Amino acid sequence: MTTMTETSARFREFKMPDVGEGLTEAEILKWFVQPGDTVTDGQVVCEVETAKAAVELPIPFDGVVHELRFPEGTTVDVGQVIIAIDVAPGSGDAPAPAAAAPAQEPAAEPEAEAEPKGRTPVLVGYGVAESSTKRRPRKGASAAPEAAAVAAAVQAELNGHAAPAAPAAPAAAVPAQGGRPLAKPPVRKLAKDLGIDLATVVPTGKDGIITREDVHAAAVPAAAPAAAPAPAPAAVAPAVAEAPAVVSDSARETRIPVKGVRKAIAQAMVGSAFTAPHVTEFITVDVTRTMKLVAELKEDKDMAGVRVNPLLVIAKALLVAIKRNPEVNAAWDEANQEIVQKHYVNLGIAAATPRGLIVPNIKDAHDKTLPQLAAALGELVTTARDGKTSPAAMAGGTVTITNVGVFGVDTGTPILNSGESAILAVGAIKLQPWVHKGKVKPRQVTTLALSFDHRLVDGELGSKVLADVAAILEQPKRLITWA
Repeated sequence: MTTMTETSARFREFKMPDVGEGLTEAEILKWFVQPGDTVTDGQVVCEVETAKAAVELPIPFDGVVHELRFPEGTTVDVGQVIIAIDVAPGSGDAPAPAAAAPAQEPAAEPEAEAEPKGRTPVLVGYGVAESSTKRRPRKGASAAPEAAAVAAAVQAELNGHAAPAAPAAPAAAVPAQGGRPLAKPPVRKLAKDLGIDLATVVPTGKDGIITREDVHAAAVPAAAPAAAPAPAPAAVAPAVAEAPAVVSDSARETRIPVKGVRKAIAQAMVGSAFTAPHVTEFITVDVTRTMKLVAELKEDKDMAGVRVNPLLVIAKALLVAIKRNPEVNAAWDEANQEIVQKHYVNLGIAAATPRGLIVPNIKDAHDKTLPQLAAALGELVTTARDGKTSPAAMAGGTVTITNVGVFGVDTGTPILNSGESAILAVGAIKLQPWVHKGKVKPRQVTTLALSFDHRLVDGELGSKVLADVAAILEQPKRLITWA
């Protein structure tokens, strides 16, 4: 199913789709087409970044690009029209894009209401959350124009300008009950960070909702020309209303807007740290034999064409440890007050990318042979580095490995990936003095740290899992005897 509306027999509109996992917005990173370009069904027209990954959006019909509704760098809510396509070019003079946008937006409202109730249809190839929250209908929505005029007058007075002329409005037209402006939590946070009083912001969103663009527009210095009494629709907001990627306030500090993957990381880490009671245990282990096994596997013809490294053996060791201690592979269901034990392992691998930390996972890793696991690891890492990891690849993880050793770090106290039961941190493998067979010898040594949710995993169970992983890395032949 595609996300589009038909405004006439000639022009069709494509909406920002829900690419899955209940995401509500996405930033347009890059347009691959411009007005006047010919497009075909399935052609990628833009790249967007959600809170989880960068995704390319294909257009679902043929035609000529009539209008791009948003410039690059704009954050757009799911369901908003982002591009208009002329599907019958040459049948008559088309209106100019700039003039067409305001007229088409209101006309599309009845079409939108006629669509089936529920979430906006998802982009083909991605899933959608089973349930999602819906915005409560606002009472007295017809008062939005009057509310905008009142807010414009207040803003003008604060900026030292004469209030623009506006139609007389009754006292009941104040925005929202109790005078509280309507805005989403992220928009309220943005206004707080910029020092903007939402009561002074002119809303341009549907039903009088204050958008990010409205807040940025209100942050323009008072010396700028006063805004017109009737705000332009959000769909044709000027590009200057969107915050640049990096805003430098002075030579002494730089402010970077928190959005996209970085925003999702922050929310997930805070949610996990203050929801699940974390316990972290450590063990230092001699992995000399594991390193010898890695060297041998690189020469094995059965492993030809796949990347072999210590992480591969560590991942297999963790999977064997989970098989021996299956209770560790579980999730906490707060709503039903139940522990959900998983009979499959979706093994997450924390990956540092140019867009930030992401944790894609290998589906059903417990069923894979060593060569299959190596191939899956290689594909996962390559896709992540290219910024092409899909939201579906990051959903449904059960346990995770984070390899901090690649940065030369000995160990750490990793925070659980949201909804998972455990995460294993692998430290740097170094040549160290170690007592081996009664003598001090140089050996390859590393430190492992296992964090787990203490609601699900008792200290005994967590210790057994960590000890099993260490024992396998010390004596890799246990991969055969214990598997």
